[in-house]
Amino acid sequence: MLIRFNVKNFLSFSEREDGKTEEFSMIAGKVRSKREHIYDNSKLKMLKFAAVYGANASGKSNLVKAMEFMQRTVLFGLPEGHTDKYCKISEDNKEKESYFEMEIMLGEKYYAYGFEVILNQSKFVSEWLVELTADNKENLIFSRDIKNGVYEFGSTVKTKGLIDKLDVYAEDIQEDSSVLLLLIMNKNKKTLYQQYEGASVFQDVYQWIRKGLDINYPDRPISDYSYMAETENVEEICRFISAFGTGITGFKMVEVPVEKVLGHLPKGIRDDLVSNIEKKVVKMKNDEEESKFGIVMRSNRDFFILDMDKEDEIVCRTIKFSHGKENILFNLSEESDGTVRILDLLEVLLAGEGKTYVIDELDRCLHPSLTYKFVDTFLQLAAQKNIQLVVTTHESRLLDFDLLRRDEIWFVNKRKTGESDIYSLEEYNARFDQKIDKAYLEGRYGGVPVFSTVFPIKEEV
Repeated sequence: MLIRFNVKNFLSFSEREDGKTEEFSMIAGKVRSKREHIYDNSKLKMLKFAAVYGANASGKSNLVKAMEFMQRTVLFGLPEGHTDKYCKISEDNKEKESYFEMEIMLGEKYYAYGFEVILNQSKFVSEWLVELTADNKENLIFSRDIKNGVYEFGSTVKTKGLIDKLDVYAEDIQEDSSVLLLLIMNKNKKTLYQQYEGASVFQDVYQWIRKGLDINYPDRPISDYSYMAETENVEEICRFISAFGTGITGFKMVEVPVEKVLGHLPKGIRDDLVSNIEKKVVKMKNDEEESKFGIVMRSNRDFFILDMDKEDEIVCRTIKFSHGKENILFNLSEESDGTVRILDLLEVLLAGEGKTYVIDELDRCLHPSLTYKFVDTFLQLAAQKNIQLVVTTHESRLLDFDLLRRDEIWFVNKRKTGESDIYSLEEYNARFDQKIDKAYLEGRYGGVPVFSTVFPIKEEV
């Protein structure tokens, strides 16, 4: 689960006046109501939901982009176009380090992983991983001062045999400012993790960033509908779908001719796709993939699952929906935008323990009442399991103390100079009987548009 995220010198986030990073936190505040909304293990109290508000271009989507940038950098290295991502409000920022750090909970332990990078020069400056303890101490796992070619490992990984291996990996990239050690430690190191239990922290942190953090944008489907393809509890899914007023009463997995999906593709793309299916099937047989099926394709809003049968022949399936009559089925492309959005979001409600979803513009294509109901449903389910949802939204109906705690509401506001600030409603200590949505729309907490007159109206003489 996500505890905190810190960022500096990235897109519209520069730095605080005291030089500190912008911070988004899922640590619960002093609010006493709705305790079922929080995770509490007597050492740490964490929120399971947070809504981030802000005017258009205020920077709330940049918070999501910053999280994804860190995720992609850890998994694949610096992404294309990174040299231009520093905060351009000040020319000095071009030569300054950008800062990214996540604090996460894994099992009963807490970790902080982060790095600094000069984006315009594609140079990592530092990298660190520490274990955080309940008494506010830090146990070093590793740190790298890349600029000076210095690295250090903590006592927790200085076990016989393991430290010799770690020294070799660290020395190989001692002065290499283009790579992260956490990424190197998760490339072809299966044998290492089998031999040394103490090395598992490198894998655990990496895998949470890879699979535990699920980041989504309005122009991308949230779900690949694996929850429908793999589930044995069709009735539960239908109950959810029906509860949101979609009119859908059932769904079925239906085989479709492979030629219908692949026939219109250029030969080169088709061959690559077949090759990828074969590779994924091999991985599944080796128990390296959690998914029980092959490749998911989206085409004109429909989706298709491409797999291989026992005879190694490619088969294609899709999911179709019924509205009352079971013998009349509809494709996904025939459903409304709002229904498709709900079907995407259902994955969040059906997700397992320990996952953190981040969704930009939750309310896209949704009626205000439907957005409210979705959040309410999530909070009810989250009371029974450890799962988190962070959303950006404009939907003021969620600003309701009957639904949310004060510390679950966040704002991103853009200063006159152009930098974005992140802050929680907790800082305002709003009364619980206050009409928070009205106060927000009046601009009391920032994060709303400031309009100027484009065509001045002449006063009557």
